[in-house]
Amino acid sequence: MKIIFLLAVVLSTFACSTKKTATYCPEVIRGYASYYGKNFHGKKTASGEKYSMYRLSAAHRFLPFGTVLIVENLKNGKKVRVVVNDRGPFVKGRVLDLSYKAARKLGMLRDGVVPVKAVVVRCGR
Repeated sequence: MKIIFLLAVVLSTFACSTKKTATYCPEVIRGYASYYGKNFHGKKTASGEKYSMYRLSAAHRFLPFGTVLIVENLKNGKKVRVVVNDRGPFVKGRVLDLSYKAARKLGMLRDGVVPVKAVVVRCGR
């Protein structure tokens, strides 16, 4: 009888709890970044806003939308401030997809993929 009671308590606890997603923002992210441009310009991002290749934005797999990052191109030392507004990249080893404008400021248009260090300035929503 005790087992049935305990099982009922446990099941009701899980059934009544609301799922809360934790906001996790690491201080520093290291890896490779790529960029996306014309093919996605004007299309809807995962956050619901339209992607503009002329804004300083980025895609990350799990950082909350609105997270502000300072991204440094480790090949040349150039830095840019971006806001996460999309999901991706979904390629192994890559940590960020940057907008065309961010990639241009980082001097990575020719390379396409570069090693980066991204520092979280402000964690999003």
